[in-house]
Amino acid sequence: MADFDVVLKHWGPVEADYTTNGGLVLTRLFTEHPDTLSLFPKFAGIAKGDLAGNAAVSAHGATVLKKLGELLKAKGNHASILKPLATTHANNHKIPINNFKLISEIIIKVMAEKAGLDAAGQQAMRNVLAVVVADLEANYKELGYQG
Repeated sequence: MADFDVVLKHWGPVEADYTTNGGLVLTRLFTEHPDTLSLFPKFAGIAKGDLAGNAAVSAHGATVLKKLGELLKAKGNHASILKPLATTHANNHKIPINNFKLISEIIIKVMAEKAGLDAAGQQAMRNVLAVVVADLEANYKELGYQG
């Protein structure tokens, strides 16, 4: 619970501009881990150099961060939020669990830069995201998806 509180103290700047921060998260994900772009067919025709300014990328990034905000505010009581997310990402999108680990580290980097998340805050965010990813993975297993 304490980790959630630490992270939520720094969530305001992220929440204040989900679109910009979300675009930054996804663009950085695609830049640092180019293979992840293939998991987003709707971005297939966008040149790598155009990802950063693309409205669709930013909009999807905002969606990601808004959902993360819901999960953070639930402070671990997130089963009702996570189950539908796991179901769509396993059954429809076929997103391997490792990709949630990759984006977790990108989110931590962006929060350090944009929201002043210090070393202790970064560790708290790692702890929180590790719980979320572990719960996602448990949902994946229930669904029979080995992602």
